[in-house]
Amino acid sequence: MRSTAAGRAIAGSVLAALLAATCSVAPAQVGVKIGEDRDDAATKPQSDAETVNPPAYPNAQDLVGFFVSAANDFEFFIDAKSIAVDGGIVRYTLVARSPEGVDNVSYEAIRCGSSDYRIYAIGHADRTWAQRPTPWRPITPKSVQRWRHALLKDYFCPGGVPIFTADEGIDALRRGRHPLIEQPNRF
Repeated sequence: MRSTAAGRAIAGSVLAALLAATCSVAPAQVGVKIGEDRDDAATKPQSDAETVNPPAYPNAQDLVGFFVSAANDFEFFIDAKSIAVDGGIVRYTLVARSPEGVDNVSYEAIRCGSSDYRIYAIGHADRTWAQRPTPWRPITPKSVQRWRHALLKDYFCPGGVPIFTADEGIDALRRGRHPLIEQPNRF
């Protein structure tokens, strides 16, 4: 019995040390750029004044759909070729298709550590971009813009931690949620 109690005490100490180490990094600084490790990403500053050029306009064959809510008539897609992960920020091109078939296209970013988003550019029907950067804004679960909350929680920032690579994000979209997210009880 004493060895079990001692084991629990050691496990508790290890858990406490891990939590303390994890909490010592600012949440907005946790992230990964493709090809770098988390220690390098944690030292990168997050700039609100960053200039980001939009990627190539999305093509239909590169769109990956994702579920937002049964209460929404729109269909939502991410351009798989546009996903980029850098310093705790996930950038992507969003296509929101109305029931009438009209595509609303925007190039956006989610900052996983602080659960906020910004828009960099809006797409036009002639497949060009209008760069109109917005400030960072909070993502709220009860917003009429629930797609950002779905992307944050279910696909790009599971548990508040950004995906490591674009491929991880594409896989999460194709699966219907990130594999680290628990499936709801279906019974």
